[in-house]
Amino acid sequence: MPSVNMTTTNGGKINIQDAVNKDHVVIVSLWATWCVPCLKELDAINDVYSEWQEETNVELIAVSVDDGRTVKRVKPLINGKGWDYTILLDTNNDLKRALGASTVPLTLVIKDNKIVYRHSGYSPGAEDELYEKVKEYSK
Repeated sequence: MPSVNMTTTNGGKINIQDAVNKDHVVIVSLWATWCVPCLKELDAINDVYSEWQEETNVELIAVSVDDGRTVKRVKPLINGKGWDYTILLDTNNDLKRALGASTVPLTLVIKDNKIVYRHSGYSPGAEDELYEKVKEYSK
């Protein structure tokens, strides 16, 4: 993972490398409030997230790439959705650029601070494929 400083929704600072440097698999999802497929993917994962955590101890970090104009929508949206994810803000798109991401959603599976799976876009059912990868790397 590239070394990029992020902002928390409470205004704190954290480096994405520190955020993903865990003993378990971490999913990083780049998304935006205006991206309908992003919201569908995060909603679909949210429906099964507690089961995923019980089985694999996986953690999901949702990184908003909303810019200065739309970032104010992030907190109301996640509060309304009730997502139990760690939410980080990439308002300058530093992480998006460092990852060479042209579009969102971009979903990454991180193991030992390395990207082991990368998927761009979302279609219904893609979360099942994602979970298969999480289980594979959680062993």
